[in-house]
Amino acid sequence: MDAGGGPLLPDSVLYEIFLYLDHVDVLSVGLVCQQWHAVARDEFLWKELFYRYYRISREVPRHPAAISWYDEFQRLYDTIPCVEVQALKEHNDQVLHLSFSHSGCLFASCSKDCTVKIWSNELDISLQHSSNMRPYNWSYTQFSQFNSDDSLLLVSGVFVGPHNSSSGEIAVISMENFALLSRVRNKPYDVFGCWLNETNLISGNLHRIGRITSCSVLWLNNAFQGIESENVNVVKRLFKIQNLNASTIRTVMVADCSRYDSPDLLLDYEEQLAASTTSTCPVFDLGSDSEEEEAKPKQTPEPAVQELPDEGGVTAEDGLQQFFDDIMEGRVRPAMTETELETKVAELFVRSRTKPPELNLLSTDSNSKTKYLIFTTGCLTYSPHQIGIKRILPHQMTTAGPVLGEERRSDEFFDSLDHVIDIHGHIIGMGLSPDHRYLYVNSRAWPRDCVISDPMQPPPIAEEIDLHVFDLKTMKEVKRALRAHRAYTPNEECFFIFLDVSRDFVASGAEDRHGYIWDRHYNICLAKLQHDNVVNSVAFSPVEQELLLTASDDTTIKVWRSPRAVRIQQARKPRPRKLLFSWLMNQKS
Repeated sequence: MDAGGGPLLPDSVLYEIFLYLDHVDVLSVGLVCQQWHAVARDEFLWKELFYRYYRISREVPRHPAAISWYDEFQRLYDTIPCVEVQALKEHNDQVLHLSFSHSGCLFASCSKDCTVKIWSNELDISLQHSSNMRPYNWSYTQFSQFNSDDSLLLVSGVFVGPHNSSSGEIAVISMENFALLSRVRNKPYDVFGCWLNETNLISGNLHRIGRITSCSVLWLNNAFQGIESENVNVVKRLFKIQNLNASTIRTVMVADCSRYDSPDLLLDYEEQLAASTTSTCPVFDLGSDSEEEEAKPKQTPEPAVQELPDEGGVTAEDGLQQFFDDIMEGRVRPAMTETELETKVAELFVRSRTKPPELNLLSTDSNSKTKYLIFTTGCLTYSPHQIGIKRILPHQMTTAGPVLGEERRSDEFFDSLDHVIDIHGHIIGMGLSPDHRYLYVNSRAWPRDCVISDPMQPPPIAEEIDLHVFDLKTMKEVKRALRAHRAYTPNEECFFIFLDVSRDFVASGAEDRHGYIWDRHYNICLAKLQHDNVVNSVAFSPVEQELLLTASDDTTIKVWRSPRAVRIQQARKPRPRKLLFSWLMNQKS
């Protein structure tokens, strides 16, 4: 102030000076006087600080729910769950998966120690129950999921069968008394399983047809079957899908289409839309008129064999017979390997014995009760490199009716997929946003122009993990791939890394001994969470996104809260009376 009480520097000059400061210093100088405080809270100033500090492109608009640039800066700085507040060490082997109940009051953990543990999510998290699955010949537990009303817990694990063969099994545990209600076989074990509704769950089975050809059957199971009835299930067949080139269906999950019109966050601002047009992940609509051309991967040429003549009116069954005749009469040149022959015959057979796909998924009524079954699959090799989507209609959501499901014509042996998303890489994780509008996919990319000639020899995969985002309403990729996390295991040893999505954030584990958190709107990495070994799983509290759990091969579950939540908790803790008394005595002396 000058002698007359006016400011020595005009606001415009202070503004230019404050632009040279970082956010901490701007907050400090704002305490000097009322004029400096007003300039230190200027919206244009905090907009500049925001883009500079978080290194965000200026083409990206502010979060649609943000009130001001200052508040938005504070949200990203102060509400990220990056402060470790507790380490849970009750498991004695690698912790593989975490899942919260929908109420957020409980969470479950699965581990290589073959237990599933249920925890009470209070201020200080405590163990409530532990179930040991070794008496049921399980090797370990790998996945869990609460049903919609949190009354039941689905637990998936690896089951040791006859002659030490490995398969999968799903157990259902009551949350009322922690009793084991039923067990369901699940093959392969990395189908994991999932709930379709409160009392019905989805499992898988695999039937070998040839050396590299198989058939996946997805079953709808009633959760209440009785423990001794694991081999005689109360079931109904949902879908039967043929697998080519050693691929199988894995990692099933269910998306509820009725929630699309009220998304928590829309991700379609201009930069993401522009990026989606140049995406390396083509999306194929198998319900279109040109399904064969769209479904054929562009990067892999057809086997070097003579193509079947394209004659109008020739059915796929006639084509299969003609192909066999050509082989017998030596007209197929050059000679095919056994693998190529099996693949070609399987392709022709599935064309003649597959039920047509449903109508275009994009026409789904937003008010419908329709759900999508989402899973990993493939068409070129055994490593999962495609996402399959199949519509589940309302009449299919119950085990009532014939065990084998709806009646089929003799020429409808298999079900077709309604949609396929090609990732061009090894898929190692998937997760849905809370509103089920967006699908997040962890993948490790293949080389750009790779050609797969042997399905048993997939291409090498990148160490960098790409986190893709797909809009399930438009079936398009809407974000450029998020990056920061890494993985090192080769193709044949690659394992699933579970991710989770909250209203504003997405988190993932990694093999580089860290968990990672990104902002969904700005597409930036906000935090790295340290462990001593591979981080296998992460889980946000569904009611408090400032609470995150991470699970690691170091046998530890870590609890992370935001700086803001930590301050609030510390303020609520009562101070011990003994310390207060000591302070009073010191004052008197």
